[in-house]
This record gives sequence, structure tokens and C-alpha cells, in this order.
Amino acid sequence: MKIDWAALGAVFGVSLAAVLGLVVLFSLGLRAWSARETAREGGGSAALPTAGAVACLLACVTVVLFGIYLIVAG
Repeated sequence: MKIDWAALGAVFGVSLAAVLGLVVLFSLGLRAWSARETAREGGGSAALPTAGAVACLLACVTVVLFGIYLIVAG
């Protein structure tokens, strides 16, 4: 059996980038959600933090569903 180390490295690199990107998106979504709560308590507008939180968390869901699609369809 011969292992294609270049392909294995490429898969590792792409996987690492995807995981780090997903963690950053999720963290930003939670941070925006927290800013939303802070803005509501302070009497300010919560529209922008809410939109940011929804966008980040929706992007996380999209990435996860795409990954599941790739696994099932592949």
C-alpha cells in the first residue's frame, strides 16, 4: 500500500482551515448575541448585533450541513 502524503497533507490543511473558520464564526455569533443582550439592557438598538449573530450562526449551520452532504453523497 502506498500513501500519497501530498494528498493527505492537503486534506489535513483544508480540514484544519475549515474547523478554525467554523470555530471563529461560531465565536463571533456568540459574541454578537451577547452584544445584542447588552444593547437591549442599555436601551439601545439591538438590530445590528442581532443581524450579525444570525448571519454568523446561519453560516455555521450552512457549513455543517454542507459537510454532512459531502459525507452522505460521497
